[in-house]
Formats: sequence, structure tokens, C-alpha cells
Amino acid sequence: MRTFIVAALTLAVSLAAVPHVGAQSPAAAPAAAAAPPPAAMAALPRTASPPGAEVYIISPKNGATVKSPVRVQFGLKGMGIAPAGIKFENTGHHHLLIDSDPPANLGAPLPATDKLVHFGKGQTETSLTLTPGKHTLQLLLADLNHIPHDPPVISKKITITVAP
Repeated sequence: MRTFIVAALTLAVSLAAVPHVGAQSPAAAPAAAAAPPPAAMAALPRTASPPGAEVYIISPKNGATVKSPVRVQFGLKGMGIAPAGIKFENTGHHHLLIDSDPPANLGAPLPATDKLVHFGKGQTETSLTLTPGKHTLQLLLADLNHIPHDPPVISKKITITVAP
């Protein structure tokens, strides 16, 4: 498994120049980044996730008080990371939900918004500029087409407080 993850990460680095797989900051995320055309959405199947797969937020911890910018580290168990657009079995890439709930339709590609940030290059951490106050964070893993796995691999939602 370690060799597979190293190979996937090596591939991710080599594909960093592919325009549609870049992570976007919440402020710069275009609404339709990397989503397949509407006609293709209905035809895309969901990718199975292996039993026991788990995604989680390493830091910050639930209930933490932090200063902005906030460093968020992603964890994954039972699967590997691969960039968007690249098909490898039992892999996906992270999407971070900020102050929002997962979309109702998990069978469609996830939209890129300021509340749903894509990490299509295979990134495992980010730095977020958040306003002072309470915020929620949650990770959702998706396949090469930005479609959540079946069953979904989604973290527990955490709440943090950003100090002024």
C-alpha cells in the first residue's frame, strides 16, 4: 500500500500543471471548476469505497481556539490519495466543507464554491483565512470526477473558534 501511495503522490506532483485539478482558495473558487458537462453528470457512476475507509481532520482539533490563517491538516485511512482526473483503485482527493453541510445529492460532481473547496492535486493540508468567530469544517473524499464514493467517505464535522 505504501508503494501505491508513493506512486500516486509522485504522479500527483508530475501532474501539478493540469489546470482543472488545482485546489482553489475559498475566495477564488469558480463555481463550475472541473465539473463534467451537465449531460455527462447523469452518466457518471459512483466509485465504491473500501470497507473501513475513513477521512478525518488531524488539526485543528474539535473545539480548538485558533488564529487566522488556520492550518488544516487532512487524514485518510484505508484509501490512498490521487489527483482529480486520474483513476486508481481505492483512491480519491479531498474536499473541505466550510460552514456548510454536505450536498444532498452525493451522486453528482461536487461544485467548487467558497464553502466547498477542492484539493484536486492531492493536497493533504491547507491554510484558511477565516473571520473571527465559530466555524465548522468537514472533509469529504471524492473520486477522479469529484463524485463522493459509495458509501461516502466523510469526516466528523468539527467546530473551531477563530480568535480576533
